[in-house]
Amino acid sequence: MNTTATSTARAGQGRSASSGSPIARLIGRAVGQFERIPHTLIAFVARFSIAAVFWNSGQTKVQGFVLNLVSGEFEFGWPSLSDSALALFQDEYKLPFIPPELAAPMAATAEHVFPFLLLIGLGTRFSALALLGMTLVIQLFVYPGAYATHGTWAAVLLYLIARGPGLWSVDHWLASRRATAR
Repeated sequence: MNTTATSTARAGQGRSASSGSPIARLIGRAVGQFERIPHTLIAFVARFSIAAVFWNSGQTKVQGFVLNLVSGEFEFGWPSLSDSALALFQDEYKLPFIPPELAAPMAATAEHVFPFLLLIGLGTRFSALALLGMTLVIQLFVYPGAYATHGTWAAVLLYLIARGPGLWSVDHWLASRRATAR
């Protein structure tokens, strides 16, 4: 819907809410307040939340490096693939087309790189697209019964792909620097 159509629709909603029952007016005011939630806040919460899901999964696949901002757990060392990660890909995940010896380190790397980029808001749309691809692989080949969880992840990632990272991001900072350099 374009801006003019959106404005017209909102104006129509305002008239019907102001002339309707007290409940309709209250609902209309509440919806108006909800529409004022800034994209930047929504995008930041989306970036942080989905990054945490994939980061935490990646942390289970490595040893020698732990970084959890929420729990405060830190161990800085050179990360290596854990034995349990390889066993997961051999025994449980069993991806078609990719041998476990390749899939395990690829997944561990992707689950660290893309969430980090999402969190800082750098290459946000492409990082979200990569994680959406991982989500589809997980849904189709690993846990097909977990569609509710994967659908939620997909919705968050699609939002970030469509709307971008918001103002609190490196992407925005780079874009504003590029605009002022012209």
